[in-house]
Amino acid sequence: MLRVLALVSGGGTNLQAVIDAVKSGDIHDTEIVGVISNNKNAYALERAAAAGIPAEVISPKDYMSRTEFNKALLSGIDSYSPDLIVLAGFLVVIPEIVIEKYEGKIINIHPSLIPSFCGTGYYGLKVHEAALKRGVKVSGATVHFVDAGTDTGPIILQKAVEVCDGDTPEILQKRIMQQAEWVIMPKAIDMIARGEIVYKKTEE
Repeated sequence: MLRVLALVSGGGTNLQAVIDAVKSGDIHDTEIVGVISNNKNAYALERAAAAGIPAEVISPKDYMSRTEFNKALLSGIDSYSPDLIVLAGFLVVIPEIVIEKYEGKIINIHPSLIPSFCGTGYYGLKVHEAALKRGVKVSGATVHFVDAGTDTGPIILQKAVEVCDGDTPEILQKRIMQQAEWVIMPKAIDMIARGEIVYKKTEE
């Protein structure tokens, strides 16, 4: 049984997609053992509660220093003994101490086709604003392993989504969520649960 811990910051639509896929059996032999949010007002916490999943808040605002927060986050993660950490819209930089301990066991979803529109400063609507400004005809989403860089870890899955005339960042964001993110995040977790994906470091 793959023990999944989800880290969230907002609405939790990707979390819901994973919850639904575990429940339906589309994700095999997997249990969501917990949810951690940095935001006490995240709707994702309500989604977790509705699904009977233990959830807690570990926020940088509650600690005197980033070092203290980092230690608290690692301790919180450790308490769930996860096999896989899923960043489902988590807007906090993952501390190095977490990446080092859980190397090859953390995955993230990014709302573009990496290497386009990724890296520092590219998150949320900013990704879609940049894609529309550049005039791309295709965007999409990427599931990748997390390493010490920003959006630089090995790619697991990508799915392309058409950019349509008249798209706003909000419209494009919604289409990419529905057509790509909610599809490939559960699929990536299922592939890991089945042993079909093996972490290999990205070549320097």
